[in-house]
Amino acid sequence: MAHPHSLHESVGILAISGGSLLLLVNDYASSPVKDFIPHTALGILLLIIAVLLAYAGICRSLSHAQLFSSVCLTVSALWCGSGLVHILVGQGVLQPSELRASLVPGLAAFTLALLVIGGVAIAVKKAVLFLIAFCISLACAHQIAGLSAVGFGQSATAANYLLVCLVGVYFGFGRLLSIITHGKVEPPGTGLKKKSELETEQNQCSDAVSVCLVMHLLSASVLACPLLGVVPRLSVGHVPWLWTAGVFQLGMCVLFYRAMDTLAATFYGFTAILRFAEGYSALLSFYSIQPFSPVPFPAVFSVLFSILAVFSCQKSLVEGLYQLFFAAYCIAIAAQPQGFFQGGTQGVQGAIFVLSAGMLLITTFNMVSTTMIPTGQGCFKALVARIQGLTLRAHDKELHAPHLGYSKYADAEVLGHACNVLAAFAVTATVGDRNPLSVLVLPWVVVAGGGLQLLCGSVAFARGKTFESTVFTLYGVMWAVWGLTRYGGLYGETRGFHVAVGIISFMLFNCLVTVAALFLNVAWFVYALTFQLILISFLLDAVGSLPYGYDIGVTIIFGLVSFYCFLAHIFNSSFQSPQMPLGKPLVKLGGVGGGADVCPHVPARKASSVQQIAEIMKNGGICGMPTDTVYVLVAACNRPDAVIKAYKVKKQAEDRPMSLWISSIKQLEPVRHLLSPLLLDFMEAAWPSSISMVILRGPWMDTFGLGDAAKHIGTPQSIAIRNPDCSVATHLINMVGPITVTSANPTGEADTTHHNQVYAKLGKKVDGVLCDGPSPENIASTVVDCTKIETGHIGFFRVGLIPKSKVLQIFEEVQMRHRHGQTNPAFEDDVHPSDIQRDKSFVMEDAAESGRGSGNSTPSTVAPEQSPVLRN
Repeated sequence: MAHPHSLHESVGILAISGGSLLLLVNDYASSPVKDFIPHTALGILLLIIAVLLAYAGICRSLSHAQLFSSVCLTVSALWCGSGLVHILVGQGVLQPSELRASLVPGLAAFTLALLVIGGVAIAVKKAVLFLIAFCISLACAHQIAGLSAVGFGQSATAANYLLVCLVGVYFGFGRLLSIITHGKVEPPGTGLKKKSELETEQNQCSDAVSVCLVMHLLSASVLACPLLGVVPRLSVGHVPWLWTAGVFQLGMCVLFYRAMDTLAATFYGFTAILRFAEGYSALLSFYSIQPFSPVPFPAVFSVLFSILAVFSCQKSLVEGLYQLFFAAYCIAIAAQPQGFFQGGTQGVQGAIFVLSAGMLLITTFNMVSTTMIPTGQGCFKALVARIQGLTLRAHDKELHAPHLGYSKYADAEVLGHACNVLAAFAVTATVGDRNPLSVLVLPWVVVAGGGLQLLCGSVAFARGKTFESTVFTLYGVMWAVWGLTRYGGLYGETRGFHVAVGIISFMLFNCLVTVAALFLNVAWFVYALTFQLILISFLLDAVGSLPYGYDIGVTIIFGLVSFYCFLAHIFNSSFQSPQMPLGKPLVKLGGVGGGADVCPHVPARKASSVQQIAEIMKNGGICGMPTDTVYVLVAACNRPDAVIKAYKVKKQAEDRPMSLWISSIKQLEPVRHLLSPLLLDFMEAAWPSSISMVILRGPWMDTFGLGDAAKHIGTPQSIAIRNPDCSVATHLINMVGPITVTSANPTGEADTTHHNQVYAKLGKKVDGVLCDGPSPENIASTVVDCTKIETGHIGFFRVGLIPKSKVLQIFEEVQMRHRHGQTNPAFEDDVHPSDIQRDKSFVMEDAAESGRGSGNSTPSTVAPEQSPVLRN
């Protein structure tokens, strides 16, 4: 059977084949005088193929096919950058004579990067990836030669792409054929990896590191080429390469958050900011504007890089030392007024180019090989172990487990606070009589303070951290709007009432944020309060009443507060003790208590978590639990005190009684002789599912240890019983025994469809919550009336997730078996005629006593408001 992820691999390989075919045709058919495919059309087609490749690469990255993912994403970046350059030429932004200067730096970087990746591929015997990477690398090298000497290298470039196309078509269509035939037809050499081979690609998100290192190679090549005389100067033709690198590094930043690697996500978020700033500087050359780089921002940036480098040493010593070169790069920017255009900055990028090539080789090789190149892992841990009072945290996914439940992403506070530091110190730069576009502030404020903070807000929202998400989103929008207005040349003479009204609206929102921060901790309160001071400075500036030095003073204060928060979060996430204090809530409400005394919220996907909730229930606790429909509140049947507690918590209405759940029909074995064989067969055929069955009460309930609490289960005449189609629920019931169930919401409110809602609705009344994110279904179960099943009829109190027709079909099949004398195989050995007769007598007698014995001649549907069962 073909693996579903094989389709993504086929898409990636065929996309590479398609791009190669496109370039092959263009190179063969073009002449020095005329291009076969117009530049704009070629660029758009390359962009489309690059998007497909990026999709395939990211999908395979998430499934741990890391070397393939690295090849796809690298080729995607190559064709994305070159496609944008061709579009600029086609649209007249660049002249055809500038094509060489624009393409050569990017092609040079990808020639080396793909050569390294191809070398690693052949070392680990991945022939297809080697051929693709190596041939595209040679094609890039021949394309550089063709751009340097007219007419030279085009045929060789086309020949390399021809080989890539042939290999890709064979391998890609071979995979597709294997998928279509479910593995029955599989051309030689196109088989899927074995599990043992997949286990060698063990370093999670190493492919993202490889892609980011390729982007470093790309940007370093673009900036070092003017210093080496390869191209005359940094120009608008280099913007596509630099911004492509920035976009890809932002994408990888998200993957690092998914891999719970905050340090890597922060570092590559930082470098993405640099890529956009470099591209912005190159873009200004199109308008003949010479950028001026003020000192505060790059100096502060170098401090942040240095701190991050120190903490990154806990991953590997090589990585920490590598990141220090970016601190040196920021110092070089601060030391020279024209920043990226001057030799010192470009010289540091030359060094980064060499180091990035080495890091790419080490990272890619360690990603796929069982023999690891040493990188100094464990050195930091050994050093910390010798320092008394310092205890290093164990770095695993549990470090980033949110307070309520779980998330697929790590905390983004480190990057969010760092972006505020950068934006705050950037706006301390004064424009004076310069063109606001020429002062290199816009990218620092709009990209760092705006774009990346919006990314951090999105990650915080995905983690269920509403307050942090609100803060980062609000501040991100404010920095972006203010940066574009003040430093984008849009401000001009527009100071006045309209600008002031907009700023006042932001101030009102921030007032709410400041009040909310009182319930969180001191650090967040001071953080929000000092940002309010910045908003006041914006307002005073808008109305022309800004005191001299006030704006610089408050931005420095906010920048320092943000720096403390950045340092505290990165320190506290690295060290278990000591901790940098963030303060306690200034105002504490009863109930939630600022999140201090919340009951255990544990991820349902872990067996240890289910065991923890089971122990709580065995000790008399009541817990929230996910099911195949909505979340429910459960208690163990053998703990009557817990059942009564759950009933009181719900303030149960008479028409919404609690129900009984089992993990399998075998849990009814002790009372099997008291139940109808037809009912047992119906249960066996219908369960596990989202079907609740209302059956008659009787002595059989005494077996479960409910005691006096039995009166809270069902009605005096009947009880609802169910076996849920949910592995977590059945596993828990296996540990605890039969449980009583009610919906996890106060009576009269909507169903609970997320684990966070359980605590939000029931508060401290619940003793634990199994967290599984959103409910798979927002529709409740189907409730079937089986009290008259011996008459051959069933009714419906409510039609929910399972259609009425499906239930009737199951029942008719069970009846058909009984008419032919067939019994349930699970109980066939123990069933005797006398038992069947006794069961029938019991059911009919109990029905007569309850006044429900007389039945309808056909299945009926009872209105929900008359239902004697729960909403779940």
